Amino acid sequence: MIKGMDISMIKTLEEQGACYYLNGVKKDIFRILKECGVNMIRLRLWYDPYSDGGAAYGGGGNDLETTIELAKRTAENGMELLLDLHYSDFWADPSKQIKPKAWEGLCGAKLQRAVYKYTAETLRRFRAEGVSPAMVQVGNEITNGLLWPDGKVENVEEMAKLLSEGIRAVRETAPESRIVFHLDFGTDNRLYRKWFTDISPYQLDYDVIGMSYYPYWNGSMEELFYNMNDISKTFGKQVLVAETAMGYTTDTLGCSGIVFSKEQETASGYPATLEGQEAFLRDLYGTVRKVEDKKGIGVFYWEPAWLPIASCTWAEKDGREYMNDQAEAGNSMANQALFDAEGNANPALTHLGTM
Repeated sequence: MIKGMDISMIKTLEEQGACYYLNGVKKDIFRILKECGVNMIRLRLWYDPYSDGGAAYGGGGNDLETTIELAKRTAENGMELLLDLHYSDFWADPSKQIKPKAWEGLCGAKLQRAVYKYTAETLRRFRAEGVSPAMVQVGNEITNGLLWPDGKVENVEEMAKLLSEGIRAVRETAPESRIVFHLDFGTDNRLYRKWFTDISPYQLDYDVIGMSYYPYWNGSMEELFYNMNDISKTFGKQVLVAETAMGYTTDTLGCSGIVFSKEQETASGYPATLEGQEAFLRDLYGTVRKVEDKKGIGVFYWEPAWLPIASCTWAEKDGREYMNDQAEAGNSMANQALFDAEGNANPALTHLGTM
C-alpha cells in the first residue's frame, strides 16, 4: 500500500522558516515522514515557472533543479518518487492546461515531438542524478485534456497522440516506472467511464488510474469506492488516490485564501479536529484497501507540510498574471496540513503506520 505525500512546496516553506517536530523533537521533514510510515513522495514539475523578466511564479518554484533537489532528499530517506509532469509553466488542472511559453507556437507533430523530447530529457536527468521515479504522471488532472487547445479532451485523437509521446519517452528512458493517468473528481463514475472509454481505441500503454478525492467537494467515500472498484475492473488497471486533504480546524490560522471552512467541514462528514482528520484518513485507506483484486494501491496526501506561513502562497503576482487567474493569492491549505501551526506532527501522520 502506497502511503504517499505531496510536499512540492517544501523548499519555499523551509526558506521562509518552516520547522517540523515529531514527538517534540525537531527533525528534517523527510525523516519525519519516513519514520511515520510514508513510503513515496509526489513532486510536481513545471517547465519554466518564471516570467520573461525572471520573476518566480511561486507555488513552490518547482522547476527542474528544485524538483531534483527534493527527489534526492526523498531517496536519501529511503522513500520512492512519483514525478508529476504538468507540461506547463505553472499549475495545470481541469480549468487550465496552458502550454509552456517555449511551446506556444507549436502544434501537431512539432508539439508531439516537444512532449517526447522534454519527457525523455527530464527522465534522463533524473536517472543521471540517481533518482529515477517509481511512478510518472503524464499530465496533472487531465480530465479536460492537456496542452490546450491542441490536447483538449474534445480533440481526443490529438490528446491521445500527445499522451502517447509522453508514454513512449517514459518507456524508453525509465522502463521501470509505472505510468499514471490522473483525473479529478474521483467520485464521478460517469466521467471516468466516458474518459477511459474514449481513449481505449488508441491503446495507450499506462498502468495506473489516479483520482483526486476531496470529500468536501467530491462527496462520500462510498461513491469513491464504487468508482475505484468499477473503473479498475472495467479497464483492468490499478487505482489510487492521487490527491486528498482534510482540515483539522476551520480556523484560518492568519492566512488568506483558505479553502477549508465550516461549510467544507459540514460537507466532508468529519469534524474539523485532530481526531476527525485522523478518522478521515484511516477511513480513506480502508476504502482503498477494499477495492477488489488488490487493485487499490494507495493514497497521496496533498501538501501536508504547508504550515501557516502567510507569505508561502500558491502564486505570486507574476504567476497569477501568467494564468490570468484572479483568485486570491494566499496560503490556501494551512488548516489541512498534517502538522499543526507550530509544526508538530498531527495524529493523522504519527498514526499513519497503523492505517
